[in-house]
Amino acid sequence: MSYIAQVVDGKIVESSTQESLSSSKKASGNTLDKEAFLQLLVAQMKYQDPMEPTSNTESVSQYAQFAQVETMQNMSSNMDLQRATSLVGQEVHIKTTGASGETTLLTGRVDYVIYENGTPYLVVNEGMYSLDDLYTVSDKEYITAYDKATELVEGINKLPVLNGITVQTDGETIDGLNEAYQNMSDYEKTFVAEEKKTALQEYVDRLALLRKNEQSGGNETPTENEDPQD
Repeated sequence: MSYIAQVVDGKIVESSTQESLSSSKKASGNTLDKEAFLQLLVAQMKYQDPMEPTSNTESVSQYAQFAQVETMQNMSSNMDLQRATSLVGQEVHIKTTGASGETTLLTGRVDYVIYENGTPYLVVNEGMYSLDDLYTVSDKEYITAYDKATELVEGINKLPVLNGITVQTDGETIDGLNEAYQNMSDYEKTFVAEEKKTALQEYVDRLALLRKNEQSGGNETPTENEDPQD
């Protein structure tokens, strides 16, 4: 598999994804894999003391250890692959640490899994990430509720002061925010702070007062304490 990297002043500038993969490969290089174990075993048999050669029992024991290590590595690899595959389609948070020490947190959906050199990699937002970079897995319903609540609160925060709203300028916006809130499920509404729910209701009531005043042909601006049902 090939990679594309940015080159600045004749030097390759690694992205957070590449740094993550590099760190993962370096970490794996510090462990004793089955190839290294086999090389050590062969070297031991080749350079053993001819006066005190390794007994058949010791050789069989070492071969058994090698087989056990290989079996455990294969099991671990299969479990990692199954775990990675189960994440396809899920919303996840990926946390990576670059070579310079800075931490990056991104959110996205796992599009698919790449299995390379016995190691599975999650593909999120067109980037490859090790399972070690997986920070959290989020429920889709949770993400949807959080996004709706965030959008609603941002809309409320952008409204002018309560006494400064007008039907012509702010009526459509307030109606839209109120409709969005009313269409939220009970679970989604729990993501909205109580103070924001109260503020939205105050804007809705204020707007109703202004509209009532316009319909009655009144020229006076209603006060906050007036009841739109009067």
